[in-house]
Amino acid sequence: MELSLLLEYGWVLLVLIALEGILAADNALVLAIMVKHLPEEARKKALFYGLAGALVFRLGSLFAISFLVTIWQVQAIGAAYLLFIALNHIWRRFAVAKVEHAATVDTPKKQSGFWMTVFKVEVADIAFAVDSILAAFALAMTLPKTNLPQIGGIDGGQFIIIFLGGFIGVVIMRFAATLFVKLLKERPSLETAAFLIVGWVGFKLAMYTLAHPSVGVLPYHFPHSPLFKAMFWIVLIGIAVGGWIVSGKNKVVQEVDSIK
Repeated sequence: MELSLLLEYGWVLLVLIALEGILAADNALVLAIMVKHLPEEARKKALFYGLAGALVFRLGSLFAISFLVTIWQVQAIGAAYLLFIALNHIWRRFAVAKVEHAATVDTPKKQSGFWMTVFKVEVADIAFAVDSILAAFALAMTLPKTNLPQIGGIDGGQFIIIFLGGFIGVVIMRFAATLFVKLLKERPSLETAAFLIVGWVGFKLAMYTLAHPSVGVLPYHFPHSPLFKAMFWIVLIGIAVGGWIVSGKNKVVQEVDSIK
């Protein structure tokens, strides 16, 4: 593999690690909230089942998508889904959250038993897996093809990048989620930036769909052109850097640090 190709693949992998880190931290936080009512031993077992399910569902999503990738309808659904979760997150963050907070009443809720909690965790894992693999898939699609054999409808090199993205997401959920959760608490706006990136990746996948030979709304070469690739990465980096700058450090965290 040529050096330029290795550098391009390595760059996409680094972006995927950062994106998967934010998404995995968010996923881990959700799982932690879902199992927090269980006793400690049961909580550990539920989280173990959750992490195992996360790995299984990611692998399942990866192989399913690899064989369906050439179908433009699947690309369209993937693009719509990524755009939906990005817009839905932003809507809930800035509009719904205030209403829900105002309507919150300290009324004790009936908690689920162990196996029902495990079931809910696995259902959440399915959604997390789809988010993770679709985001990785949309990022990897514009990578140049390699001389590796195809897996399903995906070039072997692209498949490896998508696999590593999904696997790294699970590893981060298991080992590094605490650090990412701490980072999100210090800079809460980073989560919004991450979902903006997910939406931007969904936009790219939508461009691929519109340029599909069976659709033909856009010229086929457009999403593969250097101009589109440059625009995509400039905006993506701009969102990431802008999210870091705008987020600043949480005032509450700053006050706690100053007390320490």
